[in-house]
Amino acid sequence: NFSSDEVIRKRLLIDGDGAGDDRRINLLVKSFIKWCNSGSQEEGYSQYQRMLSTLSQCEFSMGKTLLVYDMNLREMENYEKIYKDIENSIAAAHEKISECKKQILQAKRIRKNRQEYDALAKVIQHHPDRHETLKQLEALGKELQNLSHIKENVEDKLELRRKQFHVLLSTIHELQQTLENDEKLSEAEESQETQMEAEAKQ
Repeated sequence: NFSSDEVIRKRLLIDGDGAGDDRRINLLVKSFIKWCNSGSQEEGYSQYQRMLSTLSQCEFSMGKTLLVYDMNLREMENYEKIYKDIENSIAAAHEKISECKKQILQAKRIRKNRQEYDALAKVIQHHPDRHETLKQLEALGKELQNLSHIKENVEDKLELRRKQFHVLLSTIHELQQTLENDEKLSEAEESQETQMEAEAKQ
């Protein structure tokens, strides 16, 4: 009571790749039955040849199936090898990408450093070199030493003028004192003369 779909499905399962092996086996069984029930020698020989032909076809089909099976196995092995090669290639590509990223970062750092070096070089170029700077410092030192001598001379002159001015002030003070004394003496003499004149008139 199998349905037609179930019958077809079972035939496909038995038939394998659909080469008709189940049909050959059925024919072989029928030929064997006919051979067993053959009445004459000619009929038996004919059935025997059919059985040999059917067996040859089955062996050929089986050989082909084994070859296809072996081919599929080799193909699977080949696919596995290709898959492993692809995996190795992908891993190598990831490593190369990682290495390239490191090289890019290093190149960026080198470029940044070069830009900074160029900027510093431009700043340094605007300043005189060390030899010229030392010459300028030496010249400034000599000028500072000369100014120091000038300062000492000026201070010495100022000290001398201060002393001279002090002496002058002392002389003026003494002169003023002398003049005051002389004036007092003159006034006393005039007063004495006036008194003497008054006494003479009496």
